[in-house]
Amino acid sequence: MAIDKSMYYDTNAPSAEGEGEAGELQIEIIDPEAVILSDGSMEITIIPDADSLDTAPFDANLAEYMEEGALRELAQELMGAVQADIDSRKDWADTFVKGLEVLGFKYEERSMPWEGACGVFSTVLAEAAIRFQAETMSETFPAAGPVKVKVLGDETKEKLEAAQRVKADMNYELTENMVEYRSEHERMLYSLGLAGSAFKKVYFDPNLGRSVAVFIPAEDVIVPYGASHIETAERVTHQMRKTKNELRKLQAAGFYREVELGEPVPYHTDIEEKKARDNGFSLTDDDRYMLYEIHADIVLDADSAAGGEADDSDIDDADDLPKPYVITIDKGTGEVLSIRRNWNEDDPLALKRQHFVHYVYVPGFGFYGLGLIHIIGGYARAGTSIIRQLVDAGTLANLPGGLKSRGLRIKGDDAPIEPGEWKDVDVPSGSIRDNIMPLPYKEPSQVLLALLNQITTEGRRLGAISDMNISDMSANAPVGTTLALLERTLKPMAAVQARVHYAMKQEFKLLKALIAEFAAVDYSYQPHRGEISARQADYAMVDVIPVSDPNSSTMAQRVVQYQAVLQMAQQAPQIYDLPQLHRQMIEVLGVKNADKLVPTRDDAKPTDPISENMDALVGKPLRAFMYQDHDAHIAAHMAFMQDPMVAQMIGQNPQAQQIMMSLQAHIAEHLGFAYRKQIEEKLGVTLPPPGEELPEDIEVQLSRLVADAAKQVTQSHMQQQAQQAAQQKAQDPIVQMQQAELQLRAQEIQRKAAKDQADAQLEQQKMQAKAAIDVERLKLEAQKEGVRLAASRRKDNTKLDLELARIMSEAQSRQTKPEGGE
Repeated sequence: MAIDKSMYYDTNAPSAEGEGEAGELQIEIIDPEAVILSDGSMEITIIPDADSLDTAPFDANLAEYMEEGALRELAQELMGAVQADIDSRKDWADTFVKGLEVLGFKYEERSMPWEGACGVFSTVLAEAAIRFQAETMSETFPAAGPVKVKVLGDETKEKLEAAQRVKADMNYELTENMVEYRSEHERMLYSLGLAGSAFKKVYFDPNLGRSVAVFIPAEDVIVPYGASHIETAERVTHQMRKTKNELRKLQAAGFYREVELGEPVPYHTDIEEKKARDNGFSLTDDDRYMLYEIHADIVLDADSAAGGEADDSDIDDADDLPKPYVITIDKGTGEVLSIRRNWNEDDPLALKRQHFVHYVYVPGFGFYGLGLIHIIGGYARAGTSIIRQLVDAGTLANLPGGLKSRGLRIKGDDAPIEPGEWKDVDVPSGSIRDNIMPLPYKEPSQVLLALLNQITTEGRRLGAISDMNISDMSANAPVGTTLALLERTLKPMAAVQARVHYAMKQEFKLLKALIAEFAAVDYSYQPHRGEISARQADYAMVDVIPVSDPNSSTMAQRVVQYQAVLQMAQQAPQIYDLPQLHRQMIEVLGVKNADKLVPTRDDAKPTDPISENMDALVGKPLRAFMYQDHDAHIAAHMAFMQDPMVAQMIGQNPQAQQIMMSLQAHIAEHLGFAYRKQIEEKLGVTLPPPGEELPEDIEVQLSRLVADAAKQVTQSHMQQQAQQAAQQKAQDPIVQMQQAELQLRAQEIQRKAAKDQADAQLEQQKMQAKAAIDVERLKLEAQKEGVRLAASRRKDNTKLDLELARIMSEAQSRQTKPEGGE
């Protein structure tokens, strides 16, 4: 426990030996529990003051740790600032109060110009407020719930399942668990239309154990009139009331300080009094306390240490910087009941946590919006005056008054004569006509009636509640013309609906954060009935938004838009998803179970080929899935289409063409997945999921690889096709006869070839024998020629020898003759 400790020097205290020398240091320990003796030495542990802001838990009520004087000073300063905020919006509040006078929910008993004069009001203002509430309520809070979800990032199966759980969980909370939400939302819309501003406060109620989103009228939220947005306003004050019992519960729970507040001080604003009077109620002083819950940025001493030690750069070191707090003050006594930090403990910037959502009808010059009271309140007041004049004029014309002579007496009394009644009179002289002169009252003025109609029309037009004159439009007018007229008429209201949609989105974000904070982290079991609720991780995957469409404020506008799309789809139906278009049209019309009336491909679940064939016969959508055996599915579907019995039965069906087209499209889808699988087999890797966005460099590389794989697949298919063609031809009877004939021809050719070969061999043998004979003959002739040549050569040689001998003989003879003559 935290103990108050103090140490001080006491120069007058006696020493340990009983001596009283001055100047010796004496230590007095107030709390012995803080003294620890160890080894004869003394250790003193100093625990900080428990009542200081330094030791206060982050979520503690800081008012418990502050002095009363500081609290009173803080309360006076804040209440003065709140009063200044109230004064700054005085013109807006006065206009609102005056507008409540002509709202017309209470009949006014008038005594001027006579007792019982007409006291009705113009209905322009009430009609505009009621119509705005009804139209906006139907758009923002359908029977299925006001919330739809949007997946954050890429859509995966896990995220889509989480989105469905969050959607079901949020809609259950708003329609079933938060039983007050619908009524609070309706009250907020009605007040928003009239006042121009309305607020929702979103917080976790510990008494109920759940989140709440309560409606707060504009007069109970006090903001500086010059603020531009509630999130950036320097001060937001919620003017709330608590009964004695509620206040005691909060004090017992430690939420508020235990202070004596005395009896409640009655306090009612002029707007409250006017609302009660116009609605036929009387305000009574109850036992409720008026509290100011002020969300403001203030500076508290020693707050920098509340979060622990920090360095010089931490924001908590700057004590002079204001931080967001929530301060609750009792208006009657000025007592501060609580001061709490209004930022997240782990937020180094100490940003303000939002609890309020501001709904605006039409933005004005200041913080508060302009409502129907400010926009058409003058028309309602003028219309009220003219209606009363017309009714009073009709009353005077039907029951006129006048002058009568003093002597004329009516027996009985002077009560007005009722229809069908006759009374006796005493006439002093002359006829009754001479003794009575009626005043010249006129019938109700037609000019006033025309002026009333004009004022009412202008008020309805300015309030965006005027009706289109359908009779002036041609029955054959194009949808675009009708849509243009609707846009022009509904544009102002569409802008208001868009602002409501934006505010609801902010409200749902606050609710989502609270519901997710208290949601289960995970589940250790699966319920036997129903679905598990959303987990904290589910809420982190999705964003929650209203079901309303800010671009189309009414059903009529959306229906005309879809009709225009349907007309365009008739010109080129092949580029439209007609089932999805018709399904959305049915949903816009508010027809339940649109998914059963018009099923789409997205609703189809994986089934076997036979079930798909059966679905095709009855017109159900078909869808192929990547993991299926596509070759088997294609074979089953092709066999089904080629079955003669099935073809005969389908041919008699009026929807035969649609059935065959559906099957062919489904087969093409399987074919695409099969081709994808073949590409993956060639690549050896799995391709990214269809539709996944790829980085540019990866897409380029993948395209190159896929192109090579596609060529390989194409070549493989060409070879398979050639083989299949050959096989098909081989099975044809004509081809078989031709093949048999070719075989016979081949045999004949083979026989002829063998015969020719034998003949050639025989001829060759003959030629070889002839050649051998020729060789022998040539050899013989050569021998003969050799012998002849040898004999001839010998003969020639003999001749030469003889000739030579003769020549030599003659020469010898010449040589011998001279010698003999001498």
